[in-house]
Amino acid sequence: MPDFSTIPSNQHRYADLPVLSDEAIYRRREGVFLVLAGLFLGTLAMLNILGITRFITLFKLDFDGNPATAATVFAVAVGVLPYPLTFLCTDFISELYGRKRSSLLVWIGFVLNLWVMFILWAGGAMPGGEAHDPATGKIVLDAAGRLPVFYEVRRLAFGAVAASMIAYLAAQFVDVYVFHFWKDLTKNKHLWLRNNGSTLVSQMVDTVSVILITQYYNHALPPPPEGRSLTRHLLLFIGTSYAFKAIAALLDTIPFYIGAHHLTRYLRLPPPTHAPHPPAGAAVEAGVG
Repeated sequence: MPDFSTIPSNQHRYADLPVLSDEAIYRRREGVFLVLAGLFLGTLAMLNILGITRFITLFKLDFDGNPATAATVFAVAVGVLPYPLTFLCTDFISELYGRKRSSLLVWIGFVLNLWVMFILWAGGAMPGGEAHDPATGKIVLDAAGRLPVFYEVRRLAFGAVAASMIAYLAAQFVDVYVFHFWKDLTKNKHLWLRNNGSTLVSQMVDTVSVILITQYYNHALPPPPEGRSLTRHLLLFIGTSYAFKAIAALLDTIPFYIGAHHLTRYLRLPPPTHAPHPPAGAAVEAGVG
């Protein structure tokens, strides 16, 4: 059991709210952290498995004058859909709990990715009930020339794992660093700037890394259609994926503002913007991080 006497309550800042015991404040803070960390890690595991199993076409634009071969401008991998939520979670944790906890969560997410990959490898390495060719010992393909569903998912997940790992670490640490850079530079003001600034930069790092590594290291991206160069094909993938992530990042500004405000009060933390200076001689209470 923690020493609740060492937990700063900051309750003098919230005279309009009921007074809570140190134990209640501790449980609230740890509970909210677990919810944010759970969303982050659960989403990360899901997108790592789904990955590039399917590309979703949101809409098409005709750049070539031929609707039949119109360049797909807004097509994103299904694994990209929940990805912006991971950056919102790390922004909340950075804001409410500090840089150390958000950085720790990034490392835990990295270990989780390794664990998911190990389970996928072990699941395929162990004997199963699939039919095998007596001559070669290989699994018999179905009528469509495909492996069983598990092996197809496994192949695609492994195909993007190196890109996912490198891009994930680079993007998440950039997100945490840029968030706190803007927080320090603006003296804890302009919440929208550190939220959007950190996410937009980190999403670009993530998008460029994962597309280029997936193509040149794993060769796991769909090939370009006839008549389209590889460079243009990759730029379209990067541009459409980043546009989706950037729009999602801008849209999460409102829930981040509302959430940061209410969670700060709920957890009895120092307000996210500068509060009036305490009276001379008074002890200054710090937040959780």
